[in-house]
Amino acid sequence: MAIRTKTGLEEVKAVYGGPEGVLWKLIMGEQIHLGGFQSSMDLAERAGIQSGMRGIDLCCCNGAGMRFLVRFRGVSTMLGVDATPQMVELGKRLCEEEGMSEKITFHLSDCTSSGLPGQMADFIWGEDAWCYVVDKAKLISEAARMVEPGGIIAFTDWVEGKPGLTDKEAERYFAFMKFPNVESLEGYGKLLEKSGCEVVTALDTGRFAPCVDLYIQMLSRQLTYDALKIISFNKGMMEFLAGEMAFMKTLTDSGKIAQGLIVARKK
Repeated sequence: MAIRTKTGLEEVKAVYGGPEGVLWKLIMGEQIHLGGFQSSMDLAERAGIQSGMRGIDLCCCNGAGMRFLVRFRGVSTMLGVDATPQMVELGKRLCEEEGMSEKITFHLSDCTSSGLPGQMADFIWGEDAWCYVVDKAKLISEAARMVEPGGIIAFTDWVEGKPGLTDKEAERYFAFMKFPNVESLEGYGKLLEKSGCEVVTALDTGRFAPCVDLYIQMLSRQLTYDALKIISFNKGMMEFLAGEMAFMKTLTDSGKIAQGLIVARKK
């Protein structure tokens, strides 16, 4: 696992509570993760998420994943944990607009120490968000604590690929994305096993590279004005973002970063 210690929870909250979060939503949609709906459905299918189940979404952002699960998988209740007040308030508003407030609730908290009761969910859910968490071991331990024995921990995340990142690549990538560190599929597997879980599925989805290509095309061919408006028409900032996206494309093309998918069962 590559580590960069300068970025923490406050920096991440600033991203998703400000213009940068709005910009990501512009190019990635309401489901701010690689692959959107298809990625969510793939994860739900592999995890066996069924009607009537109770779930917790750790780092739930605006709650799009929870609304997906209630609407398309028939999940009975979802509880979302997130540390960014703006995202929690937005999520509550969107759930109310879609008539889901009775099934979906939010808890404003650090997901590594939520203060919630243990063994209260059939499954734990996460989509491309745990890369923002500093202490991955504590996060996995908290997920395992809150799910019932026999329950599922299912998530996608931005992970380090097998070729590995150089220190210089990691520093630039983490600075752009505001990541404190990233884990690998193997690293997550070890953390899950240490927390009393058995890994059922661990794979590279292959979605990262084509999604980055799509985002670059959207920003350069269709959404340039919209993106500029979000960043107060700062052309220098736009050029910087374009350069960092191009750099990230080189990492995805070489397999140094990937979207990992993991499904584990608590023993």
